[in-house]
Amino acid sequence: MQDAAVLKGTNDGYEIILDDEADLGDIYTSLRSLLEKLRTQTASTHPQPISFDIQTGLRLLSAGNRSEIEKIFSDFQLFSVHKITSDVMTKEESNRILDQETVHVVDRIIRNGQEVHVQGDVVFLGIIHEGGKLFVGGNIYVLGDVHGVIQAGFPDLEDKMIIGDVHNAQQVWIGEQYEILDDTNQKITENSVVYVNDLHVLDYGKVEDLKQINPKFFNQIGGVING
Repeated sequence: MQDAAVLKGTNDGYEIILDDEADLGDIYTSLRSLLEKLRTQTASTHPQPISFDIQTGLRLLSAGNRSEIEKIFSDFQLFSVHKITSDVMTKEESNRILDQETVHVVDRIIRNGQEVHVQGDVVFLGIIHEGGKLFVGGNIYVLGDVHGVIQAGFPDLEDKMIIGDVHNAQQVWIGEQYEILDDTNQKITENSVVYVNDLHVLDYGKVEDLKQINPKFFNQIGGVING
């Protein structure tokens, strides 16, 4: 039973590993016993507050399970939980990651005052009116008509790009870098690439120069292009 909660020292501090195959009741008992032993061992020295990382392995704890662990720690004044992690993820987290890695086709009209948020990459086929806003977590491939605000890498990813004709847009954003297009003399065509350069400034290029602009992105899609 004692082994249901094991203390391990790390470079960042202390970690308590909970046996993901043990009964929860045994884990709670073992955890309390471990903390009691640590309190006794440190009592004769100059005890300092200790924050523990809790690793649950292949077991995903419910809110009630986490609350029970926090309750156990509350009985030990100098001990606290820094974070609880596991080797599995929630359905919501899994869906979020899948969403980020999906290319979404958006074919709609975004009118003045409307905001549309999309995770992942987007192929945009619709119309953005002046005052309309499209915020995308990944890259944007513009095949539609943009007169409003368009942002790739929302909210702060500067390695994303906007590819296509956005010369009518009010503003283009890559992460936190943006430009009001009325203020630029850059020539934008249907083959333009909007990106953040090495100086962290919004810049413009051509699709045929994509390999030089973003080699990592080019390598990722190279097999598709050549396939």
